[in-house]
Amino acid sequence: MPEYLNTYYFIYYILIVMFSIAITLLIIPSILHVARTRHLYDDVGHFRKQHDHGIPRLGGVAIFVSFTITLLLFSMVDKSMPLSYLLIGSILLVAMGIKDDLSGVNSSTKFIIQFFVAAILVFLGDIRFTSMYGVFGINDLPYIPSAFLSILFIMLIVNAFNLIDGIDGLAGTTCIVVNGAFAAFFIYIHHYEYAAISLTILGAVCGFLRYNLTPAKIFMGDAGSLLIGLISAIMAVKFVEINKQLSPEVKPILNTVPALTFAILIGPIFDTLRVFTLRVFSGTSPFTADRNHIHHRILRLGFTHMQTTAILAGINIISIIIAFLLSDLGNFQLIMLILLNSLIFNWVVTFSLRSKEREKLALRNLFL
Repeated sequence: MPEYLNTYYFIYYILIVMFSIAITLLIIPSILHVARTRHLYDDVGHFRKQHDHGIPRLGGVAIFVSFTITLLLFSMVDKSMPLSYLLIGSILLVAMGIKDDLSGVNSSTKFIIQFFVAAILVFLGDIRFTSMYGVFGINDLPYIPSAFLSILFIMLIVNAFNLIDGIDGLAGTTCIVVNGAFAAFFIYIHHYEYAAISLTILGAVCGFLRYNLTPAKIFMGDAGSLLIGLISAIMAVKFVEINKQLSPEVKPILNTVPALTFAILIGPIFDTLRVFTLRVFSGTSPFTADRNHIHHRILRLGFTHMQTTAILAGINIISIIIAFLLSDLGNFQLIMLILLNSLIFNWVVTFSLRSKEREKLALRNLFL
């Protein structure tokens, strides 16, 4: 690529990030003022809450406005990424999230709307997986299994980001790690239109974190967590799919794109699968709220919100590095390795909790 184009894209991406940050920073003070005036605060009495005073949950509104304005101003129009369907899905989820943040939404209604949004993206926007790339011995997917898998994946990631939004900065920081990684890889393989979308949500969330890191002045709420989950899921599907179009000189570096995508999203995916599995085995609904998420358990070890967020972000980054450096391994083997890395980390947390509660380091704490 000519040098002047590299300079152009560098300036273009800087403008996207700075513009989206600026819009969020400008909007949040107004949201805080309205929240104080109208007493739109978090439910302090809920058993899962980590704060002893009311905090507004409307940060997702600022993220959405910043993301939408910046995307419409700076995005490259490309038929492979139908922005109209992306924005329709975002509007529907954010509208439902705002309703949930203000007065609550029935869980069945949430899943119906999430399914509807995912179906719009898959059937109308054609944002879907078309191959398993040899994972579990499966390659090309027929249309119906492809659509079913894609809808299930989008709903999983949307809910996964919603579930990790339990402490100051965690969901936002995870969004930055995830979409920063996607943006970097999109730029590397010359898909600049997708990098622009990832950087837009990254910048919007960076501005939000200015008010969300401890001591938090505002939460992103469901409106924010559902939005960043949706954009992350869409970027993941597109990242896996464009692997088919990579030139021969690029493919050897990214020949395990499904595993790399799994590594990028391992934080929210692992926590969601872990808590769902534990709830099912304990005989409760997988959607029953509790305080058994990995971030809750690390907090019980005595770490602060900031330290817990940094630890989990670090584990996520390590997984991405492992997947990138060991790209010569097959997808299945690499996915198992990344999963093993997360299991070992979870085991270390479990061992530490048992040792703290029993006030004794003992080998049996590894197993009992």
